Amino acid sequence: MGRTVALTIDDRTVTATAGERLLWVALENGIYIPHLCAIKEADPAASCRLCFVEVEGYPRPVTACTEPVRDGMVVRTRSPQIDRLVATGFELLMSVHRLDCAHCPKNRRCELQKIAARRKLKLRPRRLAVIDRNLPVDESHPLYNYDPNKCVLCGRCVWVCRQVARAGVLGFAWRGFERRVTTFEGRPLGEWDCSACGLCVEACPVGALALKEAAR
Repeated sequence: MGRTVALTIDDRTVTATAGERLLWVALENGIYIPHLCAIKEADPAASCRLCFVEVEGYPRPVTACTEPVRDGMVVRTRSPQIDRLVATGFELLMSVHRLDCAHCPKNRRCELQKIAARRKLKLRPRRLAVIDRNLPVDESHPLYNYDPNKCVLCGRCVWVCRQVARAGVLGFAWRGFERRVTTFEGRPLGEWDCSACGLCVEACPVGALALKEAAR
């Protein structure tokens, strides 16, 4: 066991093991910080850019998923600057997210809905035009569908497919606006020797990977 440290988050003193990531310390103490891509067991990717916090003595905000805790640290999860950063990051995500909550299997269990509710944000962007990439939905697998138009590129499904299921079916391809989760050569999921463990579906925070209706 590592050394125990005390830190302050939003005027609350909490204890943790030195070196733990700030995001998990906050969440485990009931202090909510928006996040999509973070996996406790994995190296932080900080790709969703939603978990910004302010740390006393730091010149600029940092991502809570990458920041190790230390003794005496003083953290703010809310401020005008943090709220602007989170709102902008969220709006960018939603500008390319196919919004279909009423028909989505993840409705009312979706992390996007949770973030919007906790931070009083709109699911439909106000400042940015919504871009529907109109990518084909992969319905080839017998148990679940994959809709890349709903994917937020958090990488949770990729990590669990590789590190937990040891299947390696899913991965990232391309860069920038074209970046997406796919299979090798973009072949349909149904063509791969997938164990159908369903861990990727469980890991998906937004319903991009979802069980077919008959399998629910």
